[in-house]
Amino acid sequence: MSHRDILACYVALLCLGKSDFEAITGFRADAFFHEALGLERMPSEGILRQRMDAHADANRTALVGAPLAFLRSVGAPVTPLANGLVPLDADTTPFDNSGTRKQGVSLTYKGHDGFAPMAVDLGQEGWCLELEMREGKQHSQNGTPALLERVLPRARTLTDRGLLLRLDGGYDAIENIAVIEAHIEQYRDGAPAHDIIKWNPRQESPAPWIAYAEAEAAWEQPRPGKRVAVFHVLLTRTHDGYEYPLRRVIRVIERTIDKQGQQLLVPEIELEGWWTSLRSPCAEIIALYAEHATSEQVRSELKTDLDIERLPSGKFATDALVLAGAQLAYNLLRWIGQSGLLGPDAPPRRKAKRQRLRTVMQELMYLAARLIRSGRRLKLAFGWGVTHCLSTNACTRAWQGPEPPSRRLGARPSRPWSAHPPSCAPPMAFLRHRASVTGRRRFLLVLLWLGLLPGRSRARSARPVRPVLPETLACRLQNKRSRDSKELGKF
Repeated sequence: MSHRDILACYVALLCLGKSDFEAITGFRADAFFHEALGLERMPSEGILRQRMDAHADANRTALVGAPLAFLRSVGAPVTPLANGLVPLDADTTPFDNSGTRKQGVSLTYKGHDGFAPMAVDLGQEGWCLELEMREGKQHSQNGTPALLERVLPRARTLTDRGLLLRLDGGYDAIENIAVIEAHIEQYRDGAPAHDIIKWNPRQESPAPWIAYAEAEAAWEQPRPGKRVAVFHVLLTRTHDGYEYPLRRVIRVIERTIDKQGQQLLVPEIELEGWWTSLRSPCAEIIALYAEHATSEQVRSELKTDLDIERLPSGKFATDALVLAGAQLAYNLLRWIGQSGLLGPDAPPRRKAKRQRLRTVMQELMYLAARLIRSGRRLKLAFGWGVTHCLSTNACTRAWQGPEPPSRRLGARPSRPWSAHPPSCAPPMAFLRHRASVTGRRRFLLVLLWLGLLPGRSRARSARPVRPVLPETLACRLQNKRSRDSKELGKF
């Protein structure tokens, strides 16, 4: 069994929200699953587990570039912020694997045993550019400069706009700023790249900043017993012999009365700060960083909707391969949601810039239909009520990818699909489909392997179909009339 079939089966399971190897058992007799993915053979649970364990590193190397190639091939939209910069958010997300003895499981900063992968997402759509497997005890800053060196050029290939990298206080290190400055120097002729990194005061006393705010800043009083001062300072930090002039926005909050109205014997001081290369007003810098919290939804969907928080294998390399497949599945489902569930004829939902993965699965992936084999073709038959619902319209929009599926088994499209440039390269050379079919339930999943991942063709032997000539058709009609008249003569 080829590596391509193994990876295709597992990524397809992830797109349905199934991460366990045992889930493949329910699809072994599913003809549509077999035909849609172009599988030569269906793996069993044991084969799937053994092959992913034995070739974890090699398969991960092949799979790690697939998400970026997919986003480039479909021309994924990247929506910027109000200031024109595209957000690039990075953070770790602890996976709770308590009670297990898996490789790499250790105490995380959340206080439970598990892993601490680091995810990077781009744009307001939340395209996942990196999902790096890490041990639970690994500090968030450890390995981050190397990760930024990989991710920043990837983001450049998806958008021509400027980038805004946002990191929390765990990444307050001059090494990260040095990587960003080196990237700016390398792409000097391109769009600018900026950063906002939460300042980590560590054990610094807030008293000097209170005194500085009293002398230099303007205080505001949003309510009785609470004063707020916002200002910025210009500092210089040194790394490897280079000096980096930086700007730090600082917010000092003094409370003498808490929010319940209780007076405090000792004033409560809160000190916050943000390193930034932007020259925008301080209030705008704070608001831009506050939007960084929306990226937590991406981590939540990865853990809950794709069901990968409890990783299925006990081997660290195999779990890293699972995360690589989850990154691809996440981007596939995100693109389906952006293509099919946003618009005037989409199923009724609350107005949003993106739909969560669970919504995509419920509205499109689990849409039931019947698979019909007729005339060496596979047809998709929906119920009468389904064909008139908005979900079918969403399926139709999402189905129109770079290349339409072929209507006949073993055939290739006879002409290029004009809705997408024919020069786009397939995102994954090893995840190709030999022949397209129309779908059944969950057929949106198959869209990704049919229209977007064309490739290898395995011709099937098919009997030539003789055309029916008009004169032959007339003879058949005459014979039928004569038979009918004989039958009537008997009565």
